[in-house]
Amino acid sequence: MKIVVDAMGGDFAPHNVVAGVVEAVKEYKVCVTLVGVSDSIEAELKKYQFPKNLIEVVHAPEVVAMDEPATVVIRQKRQSSIGIGIGLLKKEGYDAFVSAGNTGACVAGSTILLGMIPGVDRPGIGCIFPSLKKFTFVMDVGANTAAKPEHILQYARMAKVYAQAVLGRENPTIGLLNIGEEECKGTGLEQESHKLLEEKEPCFVGNLEANEVFTGKTDCIVCDGYVGNIMLKISEGLMESAGKLLKREITKNPIAMLGAVLLKSSLSAAKKSVDYSEYGGAPLLGVDGLVLISHGRSNPKAIKNAIRAAKEQVEHNVLKKIKEEMVKNV
Repeated sequence: MKIVVDAMGGDFAPHNVVAGVVEAVKEYKVCVTLVGVSDSIEAELKKYQFPKNLIEVVHAPEVVAMDEPATVVIRQKRQSSIGIGIGLLKKEGYDAFVSAGNTGACVAGSTILLGMIPGVDRPGIGCIFPSLKKFTFVMDVGANTAAKPEHILQYARMAKVYAQAVLGRENPTIGLLNIGEEECKGTGLEQESHKLLEEKEPCFVGNLEANEVFTGKTDCIVCDGYVGNIMLKISEGLMESAGKLLKREITKNPIAMLGAVLLKSSLSAAKKSVDYSEYGGAPLLGVDGLVLISHGRSNPKAIKNAIRAAKEQVEHNVLKKIKEEMVKNV
């Protein structure tokens, strides 16, 4: 198994990326190919001790900035770390690609360079959300902001496979994110998607409102990328702010500080469950290859866990299982 990693992707690349890769190869014994400006990568690698046979470097002279348009990787920077990295998946021996770089460029590059799985029209980004019943898999959280009902149905089927293969849900249920439980609620997209899901997906249980996302009411939640990305960003901001507010209030009161000490393990577990770095990367499903997109602010721990997530997807044959599911419905 060999995981390709974009060494130049993210706000703190290549430092955080290389540090995370070194941790990953030591812990998971997985081979990693770092793609990017080779001099910069080699300079970072010199700081660490690691099994030299587990990391290779592939030079990519161009870098896609976080604020550049999505199409730049196809039209102008084919020799970027994203372009070359994704392209390696077309060669035998390379199993998955991980990047904390420009999300739009990763989506566009994967769509064009890898192509789509038969039965899928547009790719979607899936994301694991913590819930009262452990996890909920939400899709799409940003790849497709102009979804159609048939795209939502395709997301439901891919999310179902992911929940089965990776999250271990035997018969995963699917909910549609909406502004009310009634099937008449929402825009034309939600109303038509509800009809299509109800007709063609036995696992569909109906609409869910946003306040039910973290309850674990369903194993999977589907929505268009515009709504999903807003929900993701609000959730991230809320979790970070809630943690800071809690810390601020605790430090005001000595008794509260004592209680926090006694609850340290419980508070640490709760914090861990909502920490994006624990999940590492979000799978881009629908393209003909395993692609994981990490947070632009990824620290070494997040990169390490993204590689772990990629490794798990390879081991669980996620791509093959999604292809089999979608072929059944072509």
